[in-house]
Formats: sequence, structure tokens, C-alpha cells
Amino acid sequence: MIFKKVLFHTHFRELALNSLKTILELKKAGLESLILTHIIPRDEVSFVPYGGYLKETEDQLKAEARMRFEDWQKFIAEHGIKSHIRIEVGAPNAEILSIAEEEAVDLIVIGRKKRTLMEKVYVGSHIMDILRRSTVPVLMSKYMVQFEWENEQLTRTNDHIFDRPMLATDWSQPSENALQSMSALKGLAKNILVVHVIDAKLSNGMERDRLRHVEKESKSRLQNYCRKIEQSGMRAEYHLSAGKTVQELVRLSRDHKSSMIVMGKTGKDWFHEYWLGGVSHQIAELSELPVLLIP
Repeated sequence: MIFKKVLFHTHFRELALNSLKTILELKKAGLESLILTHIIPRDEVSFVPYGGYLKETEDQLKAEARMRFEDWQKFIAEHGIKSHIRIEVGAPNAEILSIAEEEAVDLIVIGRKKRTLMEKVYVGSHIMDILRRSTVPVLMSKYMVQFEWENEQLTRTNDHIFDRPMLATDWSQPSENALQSMSALKGLAKNILVVHVIDAKLSNGMERDRLRHVEKESKSRLQNYCRKIEQSGMRAEYHLSAGKTVQELVRLSRDHKSSMIVMGKTGKDWFHEYWLGGVSHQIAELSELPVLLIP
């Protein structure tokens, strides 16, 4: 797997260009072209009460977006990467997925801003829908994030995000696909941490002999993951943990100073993914690190 063609979506929020610069590092791993994408929500160019249409507003918003993108294209070209622009009006999630299919991209990059609890449910539904429905890998980019850790309010800047990825596995097929995706980071990743968490719901009440067997089997699988990564010419190490999966994965990423988290998409149904959140989607929402989800 190589991320040759990448769709980069932006709302032109603060530090959006900085986020783009981190993606340009994929040039070392085979990135050839970028599709610079901006979606104008339909309600910004329509009369909501009567369903009217503001063509002049649409033209103005498109012109502003194109001007910004054309400025970015100069910088992108300096890195030897091709690019072209896609500006559409509509539902952001549907338009992004449609463009990704039309352009046959290898990766979708989307941003995320910090939200309140209610906004996670409603405003965040666009991003969650993309994560759930995309048939290609999705990277949730987070350039600068404020978060709480050990009762302290901290700010993290995520640059050089491909240096120390943490690959979290649950032994599912999407996890196997995520393992294979590590080859796309050859030439970028200095060290890959492979982790598995024996969830507390599974281990609680388990007989000691059975738990030891699960631990032994998990270590063997982790070692096998590391061997496959090393065979592709990259360094890898593993860590086995136990506890509540989401909290443990976040803790491990912090303790080991990981630069991003890579996971296969969990295969829960729509209700659990959207309202309760599969593990991968909870990590995408809760971690301060960029998260790469592999279908």
C-alpha cells in the first residue's frame, strides 16, 4: 500500500496550512498528488425559510476558497507534488466521499476541532459518517490540540506525525489491513509501536490458566506483527496491556510518546458506532494525536 493520491479537505481554519505541511512529508513514501478539497455547506448559500438560492454568495465563497488554494499550490509544487482543486456545495460528508471515489484516492485527510458534548453528537456527525462509510483509509489530522492529562491542561502540536506511529490491533481483518498499511510509511516511520489491550470485560472473571494462555497467545501475535514490519525494512517493538481498551490505548500512546495512532476500523453496527462509538472511533474523538483508520 502506498498513499500516492491524497484528498486533503479543509475549512480553512487557523493552522490549516500547518496541517497540510505535515501531510507533504508523505512525499518521502511515494505521495504524488493532492486533491485540495473544500465543501461549502448548502445552508450557507440558500434561503432556509423559503428554499431560495444565493448564486452570488456561492460564487464569492468559491472564489475565496480557490484563491487560498492557489496560494497553497505554489508551496505544494515546490515539494515536487502535483495538485488540483475541488470546491463543491452540499453535505460535507457526502461530497467528500463522492470526490474520493471519483478521484480514486488512496487516503482521505480531514480535520477536527474541539467540541462540546452536544456538538460531538450533532456537528461531529459529518466526520463520524466519513469514518464509518469510507472504503479508503481516513486520517483525522489534529495539528494543535488542547487536552487534559493528570489534572493538567496541556497543548500539543502534532508535527512530524509519521515518526513514531502506534499500531493498535484487536486481531480483526481491519487490524491486519492496518498492519499492511505500515508499508506506506516506509522511509518516514523511525519506530513503530505495536500494541494490544486485553479488555477488562474479557479478563474479569477469567480463570488464571486461561488468562495466561490469552497473554501468551497475544504476545506471540504481537511478535509476529513486529517481524512482518521489520521484514519490510522498519523498526518495531510491541507492548501488551490490560484494562479498559480506549483508556489504555490513550495512555500507551502518551507513555511511549507516539506521534499518531493507526487502527483498523471496528466492525460494530451503525447504532453502536454513531451513538456509543466503536473503539477506533472513540480513539479518533478522544485522543490528542492524529488517528489513521484503515477499513
